Amino acid sequence: QLQASGGGLVQPGGSLRLSCAASGTIVSIDFMAWYRQAPGKQRELVAFITNGGNSHYPPSVKGRFTISRDNAKNTVYLQMNSLNVEDMAVYYCNMYGTGYNYWGQGTQVTVSS
Repeated sequence: QLQASGGGLVQPGGSLRLSCAASGTIVSIDFMAWYRQAPGKQRELVAFITNGGNSHYPPSVKGRFTISRDNAKNTVYLQMNSLNVEDMAVYYCNMYGTGYNYWGQGTQVTVSS
């Protein structure tokens, strides 16, 4: 089970840090990722990070968002800087590997002045 937190209201240009912790008997997680879904749009990948720490970002967030993970805590983070209205969405965490695929409940990020 994944529990996401850290969403909220932020002004354009501001920052937020999302967290997502896995609970239960998960020994090692291969991939951790963040997705987002804005109203009327498809869910899209925001970032993912491998067990070894390699990360990937789409051009829309590269240079502004940073994904990180704490393997000891089975937790993934998303530091979001220079937020703009296009970043406003529900953000979902995802942890997956061979034989498992877990999703968090989503946390709302609102960017507004």
